[in-house]
Amino acid sequence: MKQGLHDVSGTGLPWHTAQPAERVPAQSRERADGTPAVRGEGASGVRGEHTHSEPPLPRPRAVVQRASVRGQILDALRSALTTGELCPGEVYSAPVLGERFGVSATPVREAMQQLALEGAVEVVPNRGFRVVQRGARELAELAEVRALLEVPVLLRLAGTVPAARFAELRPLAEDTARAAAAGCPARYAEADRAFHRALLALAGNEQLLRIAEDLHRRAQWPLATTPPRLHRAVLLRDAAQHTALLDALACGDVDLVGGLAAEHYAVRD
Repeated sequence: MKQGLHDVSGTGLPWHTAQPAERVPAQSRERADGTPAVRGEGASGVRGEHTHSEPPLPRPRAVVQRASVRGQILDALRSALTTGELCPGEVYSAPVLGERFGVSATPVREAMQQLALEGAVEVVPNRGFRVVQRGARELAELAEVRALLEVPVLLRLAGTVPAARFAELRPLAEDTARAAAAGCPARYAEADRAFHRALLALAGNEQLLRIAEDLHRRAQWPLATTPPRLHRAVLLRDAAQHTALLDALACGDVDLVGGLAAEHYAVRD
């Protein structure tokens, strides 16, 4: 797992040597407008906030905000889930993962809590977070819900959207094919979501995109029993269907779109 969890601290160092980001000082000797503050005037320029005559502090270097760090860690953890580096059934603590990422435990814990809301992990009191062990039934249910949500949208797009709009999505389909050929599950997962997000975006429904993105991400977490070679074969087949689906949509062939979409959203065996 260690090699897959990359540094997100912004230092450029590996995750096991990176240092936490520098914190912004709580007070400054200047007002908000850049003019020197007088005695008894705090960083906000309001009298009554005592500075205790501290010496002037140098301006802090640019730092990565907590939300940005949390987002980067969340992306890294999602990739680790997709590739199986975070093993189903195993418990991981925020402090240990924080050391590996080169950050404090707080953004890791916040990212893990988001994954708990998504159903990827569950909280283990006083220990950390356990990666959920997914079964074939859950995967089948997710595939069914995705089909019920997205296939009718694709059928509607086939008869209403100009062919040129579908042609614009071909580079995204090619990205999925390259990722599948490389055998990189995390890279494929990202390219696959980008393709489907752009395709569904043609419907102009933001709520649809949000719900579909959540379902899609959850459907990408592999079963612990999926052999690597089988997984690669499934990705290659999945990527090929993207191109075929675009061709059918561009031609406005509703029947063909329906057949391809039904096959595409079926459970992968």
